[in-house]
Amino acid sequence: MKKKTETAHAPLIIDVAGTELTADDRRRLADPLVGGLIHFTRNWQSRAQLSALNREIKSLRPDMLICVDHEGGRVQRFRSDGFTRLPAMGQLGRLWMRDAMQATQLASSAGYVMASELRACGIDFSFAPVLDLDWGESSVIGDRSFHRDPRVVALLAKSVMHGMLQAGMGNCGKHFPGHGFVKADSHVAVPVDRRSLKTILAEDGRPFEWLSPSLAAVMPAHVIYPKVDARPAGFSARWLKDVLRGRLGFAGAIFSDDLSMEAGRYIDERLLSFADAALAALQAGCDLAMLCNQSVGEKAAGLDEMREGVAAALRTGRWSPDPESAGRRMALLPAGAAPAWDALTGSRRYLDALRRLEAAA
Repeated sequence: MKKKTETAHAPLIIDVAGTELTADDRRRLADPLVGGLIHFTRNWQSRAQLSALNREIKSLRPDMLICVDHEGGRVQRFRSDGFTRLPAMGQLGRLWMRDAMQATQLASSAGYVMASELRACGIDFSFAPVLDLDWGESSVIGDRSFHRDPRVVALLAKSVMHGMLQAGMGNCGKHFPGHGFVKADSHVAVPVDRRSLKTILAEDGRPFEWLSPSLAAVMPAHVIYPKVDARPAGFSARWLKDVLRGRLGFAGAIFSDDLSMEAGRYIDERLLSFADAALAALQAGCDLAMLCNQSVGEKAAGLDEMREGVAAALRTGRWSPDPESAGRRMALLPAGAAPAWDALTGSRRYLDALRRLEAAA
């Protein structure tokens, strides 16, 4: 019988190099500070391979939260060997304008198909849905957004979340308090949104407010809102503790966005190390700090530097974990057993949901 690994504080989300675990991958996954893993297309070859990879990860760490960005449209990591090509969320918003009830039904079907297929391959959690508004300016958001109207965004997102819940998967609303208003891409620049707190919360913040009781997790934006705080939202206690938790009453887990992004380490007009960026996110109120695409080749030194830096901060008292963070992470793990692929794809609920998606396409 495998011994279950109990990890009190495991705030780091990392990735692995390829389609099989390397010795370095196994060493990093054994670190008690690592509580999650995010997959990318490079980790995919087939359903059988992905399932085997995830089984090995869970054999090493049963409490590891295995995640992926799998929204639909252009952000979908797995697209072959039986995985359904999901519509961009903007398509659901356009359908809303013609038939709101059909759009909500289709959104629930998309959420269910997405989450159930992922779970059947051993993935616990997808960073979805996007709650950003489509202001027509942001290329990085674009049709990842449901709509310009926050009411439409909230209702369609809630339908996606309902479908995910039916499949036994949690959800993550992103990117708080809204990334859609700015043009700059936070992967390569530092976007700045100069609107007031009142204006932001009256528009972009609405879906987060309305869905706060239903959201399992939230991911803040790598955007600076200088009229609220000089730091990007993901490094701002004002945004995360005062506004998101205090004003909006959010009680779930908070993930940082990818700390390898240009805006992910640019704080107080300087570029931080990966370790300092992770600590800044955790100290601001994030429960989980995520560093992506650093497990291959020479970049892997950054992963080890982050882990060692956070460990040193814990030893010296520079960082003290929020005692509730571990529970928030563990709550994201699915409660029930994942379905077998053949049983899933032969089930009435799955086939009905797939039929709706195919008819709409």
